[in-house]
Amino acid sequence: MSVMVVRKKVTRKWEKLPGRNTFCCDGRVMMARQKGIFYLTLFLILGTCTLFFAFDLPPREDFCVDEENVPQEEENKNRCRYLAVQLSPAIPVFAAMLFLFSMATLLRTSFSDPGVIPRALPDEAAFIEMEIEATNGAVPQGQRPPPRIKNFQINNQIVKLKYCYTCKIFRPPRASHCSICDNCVERFDHHCPWVGNCVGKRNYRYFYLFILSLSLLTIYVFAFNIVYVALKSLKIGFLETLKETPGTVLEVLICFFTLWSVVGLTGFHTFLVALNQTTNEDIKGSWTGKNRVQNPYSHGNIVKNCCEVLCGPLPPSVLDRRGILPLEESGSRPPSTQETSSSLLPQSPPLTEHLSSNEMPEDTSTPEEMPPPVPPEPPQEVAETEK
Repeated sequence: MSVMVVRKKVTRKWEKLPGRNTFCCDGRVMMARQKGIFYLTLFLILGTCTLFFAFDLPPREDFCVDEENVPQEEENKNRCRYLAVQLSPAIPVFAAMLFLFSMATLLRTSFSDPGVIPRALPDEAAFIEMEIEATNGAVPQGQRPPPRIKNFQINNQIVKLKYCYTCKIFRPPRASHCSICDNCVERFDHHCPWVGNCVGKRNYRYFYLFILSLSLLTIYVFAFNIVYVALKSLKIGFLETLKETPGTVLEVLICFFTLWSVVGLTGFHTFLVALNQTTNEDIKGSWTGKNRVQNPYSHGNIVKNCCEVLCGPLPPSVLDRRGILPLEESGSRPPSTQETSSSLLPQSPPLTEHLSSNEMPEDTSTPEEMPPPVPPEPPQEVAETEK
């Protein structure tokens, strides 16, 4: 008695997606494969804020709000609480809000789909190739084929749609192919290794909010560390303050060298948002080159451009990463006796598989192909006389 053992495996679409992205949490998290610099970003943000909030915190007992009753050794260690007591309790609260907002926008940028465009299926790619050949005609040997470009009109201006030889599609306007992730991204801005993902149409607003909040957090922490050092220097001197607060010195150095790059990047992207332009378009000079072509995507108004880029509707992902592919049978069952006996017999391919009813082969076997005749057996009487 044979037992049927069939195992059905559910395969998600993210497991078969081409490109160089990595997926976690059953396709919910999507990132680039190169994530080393992203971990460095997390380390710098978490490390700096840890030094600001919880570096050498004193025990909670014997803590007095009155400055005169606070022990000298404990007061030197309690930087964040010292600022809250001396200046305002809102200082650590606002810093915590900036920190949480920066981390939330960073993770949202890093773990989301930037707007990857699916590649063409084999049938779709073949149809596009036929269209291109019909449009361009036969190209003589030795000549280079014409570029595969389609003209598209936006706001009374012609925009060229380029063909992607990897994805086998005509890219939409403002889309580009990322060589690191090996995918076409809609409204491609750039590939940012600091967030470990491409920046495109679906996560650009979160990227901008991340660098904006990170700039404010860096300036905030840097400024109040300077204030803390200044207040302590009035009591015990500048050199003595540096000796007693090495964490503050380290944090000031990290913020100082980080401040210029983060604030400069925020200013650059603020300029791009005001013009409704991408980093890729700015580097290529698409709208500011010698041709003096006007940006067809700009509304001519800074407020309208900012509202479209940062407050416009967020399109859904077209990848359907967690969609289910057709079920695959990963197991097998033991063959039955009939299947075993039939598998031992020689099986020849059918001759009439690709033939119509009018093309059925006739029986044209020659005498040479017939098996040799079997000689008749001698009669029994003759055999007895011989014996």
